[in-house]
This record gives sequence, C-alpha cells and structure tokens, in this order.
Amino acid sequence: MDHGHLHLDRNTGTVDPLSHLPYPTTNTRLARGGGTDMPAVSVYIPTPFRKMTGNRQHVEAEGADIGEVLANVDKQFPGFRSLVFGSGEEVPAHINIYLNKQEISSLQGIQTKVSEGDEVAVIPALAGGAGDGASQNGTAPNAAAPRKRIGALTAEQVNRYSRHIIMPQVGPSGQRKIMESSVLIIGAGGLGSPIAVYLALAGIGKIGIVDFDTVDISNLQRQILHQNDDIGKHKAESAKETIHAYNPDVEVVTHKVPITSDNSMDIISGYDYVINGADNFAARYLVNDTCFFLKKPLIDGSILLFDGQVTVYLPDKGCYRCLYPAPPPPGMVPSCAEAGVLGALCGTVGTIQATEVLKLILGVGDSLHGRLMLYDALAMEFRQVRIRKDPNCVLCGENPTVTALIDYDAWCGGAFGHTNEEEQKAADAAKALKANA
Repeated sequence: MDHGHLHLDRNTGTVDPLSHLPYPTTNTRLARGGGTDMPAVSVYIPTPFRKMTGNRQHVEAEGADIGEVLANVDKQFPGFRSLVFGSGEEVPAHINIYLNKQEISSLQGIQTKVSEGDEVAVIPALAGGAGDGASQNGTAPNAAAPRKRIGALTAEQVNRYSRHIIMPQVGPSGQRKIMESSVLIIGAGGLGSPIAVYLALAGIGKIGIVDFDTVDISNLQRQILHQNDDIGKHKAESAKETIHAYNPDVEVVTHKVPITSDNSMDIISGYDYVINGADNFAARYLVNDTCFFLKKPLIDGSILLFDGQVTVYLPDKGCYRCLYPAPPPPGMVPSCAEAGVLGALCGTVGTIQATEVLKLILGVGDSLHGRLMLYDALAMEFRQVRIRKDPNCVLCGENPTVTALIDYDAWCGGAFGHTNEEEQKAADAAKALKANA
C-alpha cells in the first residue's frame, strides 16, 4: 500500500496519524463529494530537483490538499517522491514545503487545503558554498571581540570612502562603525570571495578567513579571490594577498585549519559578525551552534546549480536548526563538486551576504532576519518565505537538548562514510588536525 508522504510535525516530532492514510484515489475524492474537479496548483521545483521534471521550473498538479498535490506530481514524474523524500516515509527535516510562502508545518502539514491558483514550493537545504575548504567538526568563554577605535578619518580615507560618506545612511560616523567592525568569513571559496572583496572595499577593520584548502584550477571558474598564479597556494594566504591589494588598511587574520568542535569557539569569539559560506552540512550546523552559544549574528548563504539561499540569524531569535532541524542523509543533496554551480551565482549570493552584514553594522534597513531569500538564476527570480523561531528547536527552543557542541561529522553521516569529495576532504583534514594536536 502506498502511504504517500508522511507528515512529521516539527513542533512535536511526531508523525501526523492522518498522513498514514494512502493518498486519495479518484473514488475517494468522489466519495467526498468533490468529484474530480480538483484545484489546479502550481508547484515550484528548485533546480536541484528539476532533472526529474524535464527541467521545468513549475509544474501543475491537482489536489484538494498538499498531500494530493505532491502525489499527483509523483504520478506525472515518477521518482520525484524518492528524490525529495529519499527512502523514508516522513517529510525529512532538510526539506521545507511552502504554500504561498508559508511553511506548511505552521498550517496543517500535508493536510493543508489548497485553492485554485495557489503555489506550492518544495525547498531543500543547500550545503554548497562552492569553496572546497571550510570544514566541520570545548568551549571557550564568550570573549568580546577586541574593538578597533577609529578617530577622525584621514584625508586618504575620506577620499577612499567618499561614496559612502556622502550617503545619509552612512556618513562619517557610519564609516567609522564599518572600520571598527570585525567579520569572520567561513570559507574562501565561491561565496567567501565576493564577500571578502566587498567588505574589504567597504573598509571593514578586521576580516578573518577560515579555510584549510589550497587553490585548484577548478576553483578559478567562480572564486574571484584567487588567480591563475595562485594555484597550489593556501587559499587563506591567497585571500589575504587579494584583500590587501584592494585595501591595505584592512587587518586580515588567516585561520588555515578546518573549523572543528575543538576550535570553533576560540575562532568565532574574536569577531563581531560571522558569515557562513561553508560547503558542507557539518560545518553549517557547527557554525550555527557556535554562533548561538556565543550570541553572534550569523549571515548564512548557500548555493547549488542555479539556486541560492540567504538569511540572517540574530542572537536569541532563531537559528539554522529552526529552518532545517536535521541534515539530509549522506548523498541525498548533491554538493557543488557533484552537481556543479554557475560561477556568477556566487557573486549574487555573496554580495547579498556582504550587504546584510553592512546593514547590521550601520543599523539601517530591514535585515533578512525572519525571512529566507530564494534566488532562482534560471528564472531570474527572487522570492522570500517567512521563517520563524521554533519553540521546540533542540538548540534555541524552550527545552533545548543540544547544550554543547557535538561531533558534527558523525552526526551528519561521517560515521558511515562521506559520499562526496568536499565532505571527505573536510573530514580528513579535521582528523589530521586532531591527530597532530
């Protein structure tokens, strides 16, 4: 018997008993009195899943509720269900399903009714930072980042930052705030590159770069921090040279090690803001949890193929685990090394992340906190969905069960062997660092 897509209630962690019922057949629908004239719904397909839909961005499916709509998509494109849900029968924690930009777990799950013209969006977690370098897997005190104090701007600085200074939202005082701030960038790859360049140009006082890898020729398709002559050079050192070529006044601190549960508290505690451009899920959860414990703002971005995601997590106002409570099973979501990524996409997503941190520093505008921005480069379309702090989140909820850093490599599937080159390289580097400690 086909029990369809079981709905996991993200608040209680239990499976909705109604979702154990098989998907309604035509006869079942007739018995309801609804006939066969069901609402036609548009289903948005992200690029990682479009191989199952003939590269269609939207497909139309009928159904009275979310469950019926998804069942209809699977009938049109056999294999769609297994691609989204894997071998399990519950809606996995790394998948969010939205009805008209509202997450269905805040509605009635897959029993949520739909109307003619509605849109259903299936959004997976993306790990890609297109970096090949930041890694996963102690507790350090929440030491305040040392604050650089800037007095009157020099004539050279006034000239360099003149286009900022003439802006009413920035001015001389705002530029001093930028120059007094410190930002840690996780990964000197596809996302880390535009982030680092634009923050250096803006005059951020201290930029930290976390990356243990070396420059490979395959990186040069998207990683603008590095050039052909940098092949074989340590990425963090190459990044430092490029940043100083743009702005020699910026202090650049290189962390040429994989970020792990043993060193993340020490590294992150020295900065005001953290920008995540990691290329694997273990690093994403590690950085998220560390920022939560240290109460650091986290600007998170990820990319794959033609898709990008960006959001902001502010201290005590939700976290990455609220959006994606658990990582996908190994191999479920491909890495950039496996599926590829459009080089220019990195610039768009990374620049948005840099913009968000500058807005936070200046205290202007509306940040992406509470919103997930989705960028579909194929359609040249931006959309936003609301995200909320989950009161039952295992990290930031009312009764947390994650109260310290864990072994993220094992939790994300490393204990069973990694399924892509990027994750395996990061795991191996973390083990080597620990063995040599």
